[in-house]
Amino acid sequence: MANNTPAVKTVTPGDIYMPYGAEDSQDSRNLWTAVVVALVLHVILFFIKFPEWRENIQAEEKQQKVYVVQQVRFKPPPPKQQREIPKPKAKKVPIPDPTPDEPEPIRTPDEIEPDLDIPDSDFDFEIPEGPPPAAEPEGPIMVGGDVKKPIKIHDPQPNYTELARRARIQGVVIVQAIIDKQGNVTNVKVLKGLPMGLDQATVDAIKRWKFKPATLNGKPVTVYYNLTVNFQLQ
Repeated sequence: MANNTPAVKTVTPGDIYMPYGAEDSQDSRNLWTAVVVALVLHVILFFIKFPEWRENIQAEEKQQKVYVVQQVRFKPPPPKQQREIPKPKAKKVPIPDPTPDEPEPIRTPDEIEPDLDIPDSDFDFEIPEGPPPAAEPEGPIMVGGDVKKPIKIHDPQPNYTELARRARIQGVVIVQAIIDKQGNVTNVKVLKGLPMGLDQATVDAIKRWKFKPATLNGKPVTVYYNLTVNFQLQ
């Protein structure tokens, strides 16, 4: 026979007595505590990760897509070949015979190509004379080309003036002289002089110089000639 008597739980003094519904209240509190802790952790994680997300979003916004537009190039059509239009051939139009009833004359080869009798004659060919010789220049000319320069044969040196010697003047005097057909100096012009009477001493000395005259085609001519005198103190 079965025992239907309910079991009686014996409560000892060491056990904690919880009223009915207290366990559900404790679970609810634990659940809310877990939710709050999770929310706090999510907020902390959001503040930690939010700057990095923001930088990534800004970087993505800065990146702009670049579209390369390629220009479409069309090949030009090949040039059209010009067709050569054939020229019509010229037709030979026969010339009508003005006297068709009369017979054509018969020509012999002698009549077609007659012999030409050229009498023998002596032709005298004269050789033309050469051009006349060039006229001799009247005035002085410059040395150069076919004009050979004069050659100095006597040249006394100018005197060094006492003033120039004391002042220790040194340098070059350049003059332009006219040398005639006899080799004499007829005119002297100072192109570059020196002070203290050195240029005048040069002119006086050059006027006494003697030259072998310049020549053109072997004939003496009057020429312009530049001369240089160097003054140096020893």
